Amino acid sequence: MLDYEKEAGSYDRTRGGEPRAAAAAGAVLGLIPAGAEVVVDVGCGTGIVTARLRGAGRRVVGVDRAAGMLAFAVRRLGAGNAVLADAGRLPFADDSCDVVVTMWLLHLVGRKEADRILAECARVLRPGGVLVSTVDKDLAFFETGSDATEVIARHMPVNGNGRPDGAGRITKVLAELGMAPVGEGAFEGVGQGRSPMEWRDRLPWWVGDTTSVRAGLAALPEQDVPRADPVYRLMAFGK
Repeated sequence: MLDYEKEAGSYDRTRGGEPRAAAAAGAVLGLIPAGAEVVVDVGCGTGIVTARLRGAGRRVVGVDRAAGMLAFAVRRLGAGNAVLADAGRLPFADDSCDVVVTMWLLHLVGRKEADRILAECARVLRPGGVLVSTVDKDLAFFETGSDATEVIARHMPVNGNGRPDGAGRITKVLAELGMAPVGEGAFEGVGQGRSPMEWRDRLPWWVGDTTSVRAGLAALPEQDVPRADPVYRLMAFGK
């Protein structure tokens, strides 16, 4: 996993910046109930998306466990609206939030931790509240059909149900917590398309034969040209 304390200073610039944040926030807002008053963004990072979720009469609070990332969120949200805390132990009372958002978070943790985070999100949501989460994050790259991802996809595990952020898996876990799907959305990961050279340095963890995959990537043309941007999926679940 990346060291987000070290990544904080360059995170926005290397993750699509304002264009990607605008696309992500727009998709999230399309799934938030009109009357939502308290929105919590779990794993808010620098707050670049979180700040765009604010609206008339709506309080938005960002939560992150990386102090370096949260320092940037404080500048965007204000000290009272950026909280240093672990996603698996949210510092909010039961039934106290209208919306909980988890963007690009669950794919970073193991399945047990993902389950704890989902349980915490369900706990703090009010009856009628909504959880909005990205799902199948890593698959988004492999649905672009680029030559680079095709080289890597030959080594992709056949059964992907074990991914912590798998749509089917999240749906099942939340069903056991009394929640059900209420909507879906998608947005372009602006600036996230990777070149063969970038892929060689950032192979997915599940690639076993890294030597042959890197050789296949090295044989592709236009080594430093980014391929198509991924399209990320969002799912909303109601309590």
